[in-house]
Amino acid sequence: MSEGKEVEIEYLTDENTETSTVEFNIVVTSSDWTLELLASKFQSGDIIIPDYQRKFVWDIRRASTLIESFAIGLPVPQVFFYENNEGQLEVIDGQQRITSIAYFFEGLFGKEDVQGNRKVFKLRGLEQRKDLEEKTFEELDERTKRRIKNATLRGVTVKQLTPEEEQPESVYHIFERLNTGGLPLNAQEIRNAVYRGALLEELERLNKNPDWRKIYGKPDPDPKQRDIELILRLLAFFRNYHDYTPPMKDFLSRSMAKNRHYNSEKNREFSSAFVRAVELINRTLEKPFRPRGLLNAATLEAVMVSLMEQDRSVEFSTDRYDALLLDPNFRVAITSNTSSLDSVQSRKDAADRILFGHE
Repeated sequence: MSEGKEVEIEYLTDENTETSTVEFNIVVTSSDWTLELLASKFQSGDIIIPDYQRKFVWDIRRASTLIESFAIGLPVPQVFFYENNEGQLEVIDGQQRITSIAYFFEGLFGKEDVQGNRKVFKLRGLEQRKDLEEKTFEELDERTKRRIKNATLRGVTVKQLTPEEEQPESVYHIFERLNTGGLPLNAQEIRNAVYRGALLEELERLNKNPDWRKIYGKPDPDPKQRDIELILRLLAFFRNYHDYTPPMKDFLSRSMAKNRHYNSEKNREFSSAFVRAVELINRTLEKPFRPRGLLNAATLEAVMVSLMEQDRSVEFSTDRYDALLLDPNFRVAITSNTSSLDSVQSRKDAADRILFGHE
């Protein structure tokens, strides 16, 4: 498969129709922040841009237009924050605006280049205030400085009152609902935001495994994180099928929250079993987990987890794998309502029985 071609994954369940029964216990507050205060809290780390956020992409002209809007009193869309357990405000929506404001007060734009240099932030491309063109914040007249410092931006802050440990999936849904940007995050990108930590680092490490990349069908990591989500799915089901309850996206969110520190014996066992399984599958099968041409997530989940749960000395054969794909019950479980409780358990039972003789 060529590097430029996107891998299509056959989920065969419409995640948009999966419903959750989450009841939120949150408090929402709205405040008008002065730009001076926003910039100060950003520089001090009280307001943070989570690692999951896409990179800052505005250029100086677009950031300058934002500053001009504040200078002439035009309204600017509100931003959204999530107050985390450390009391920091994570920017859910509004990264470009907040970062631009902080850069202007700092006087430097963007990150350092390879030589360690940064651009000086001089206003450019202004339409109304041509008198401010090519000026830094410090070069503005005192009246304009004061106007910009005291201009306000509405910020909506969401804080969860129920401890995350008791209802981890609700934090996911808060991020999902407030993710209103021009490039909405997908499910795994949201999980990376909410449950970041040692687990995410391990998922990224396993995702680079050469045997896994061959199975996935693309040498480079998927920018949409679908390969990471598949590994998380394997972790969620590893020695844990009995705990599954739909919808799938909440099951995966709970698993990521539960394993975020990735420091248990079971976690270490999973990493070892994953590496062993992908090597064995690559050695045995050609283009695995594609019963209808596309990478089928349900087939991958059932076969991989069943294999990872076996003893190291287990045999894995092409004949048994082919027999599994022909089994009527297995085919139904990987092609119809695949995230239902019955389908999940049925395909795992079939994989255990046909591949490894377990009744």
